[in-house]
Amino acid sequence: QLQLVESGGGLVQPGGSLRLSCAASGFTLDYYHIGWFRQAPGKEREGVACISSSDGSTYYADSVKGRFTISRDNAKNTVYLQMNSLKPEDTAVYYCAADRNRVDLVARYDYWGQGTQVTVSS
Repeated sequence: QLQLVESGGGLVQPGGSLRLSCAASGFTLDYYHIGWFRQAPGKEREGVACISSSDGSTYYADSVKGRFTISRDNAKNTVYLQMNSLKPEDTAVYYCAADRNRVDLVARYDYWGQGTQVTVSS
């Protein structure tokens, strides 16, 4: 069974850092483009970052550019999202998603994890 599991969320003060992990089971991430998305209460799900399976190209939403970094470790079948200089407006449930064909920030990927809560507050 194809499954994505996010971890690493939590409560952090403004200016702090967190690293989210997205571990895959039941399939090999090597052949999948991976995206990180987030959804705050009352808002639509938005794309944060994505990484290509073919050449490792990365793309970021303007709101996180320069603060967040997406990376992948195919040997561990895991994708990471390093989040630095966190702001209260980064508070949301963060999801990772996988797709064989699309690599963009549109929330139409084929496979999704259950999400992990990130709260940025003092």
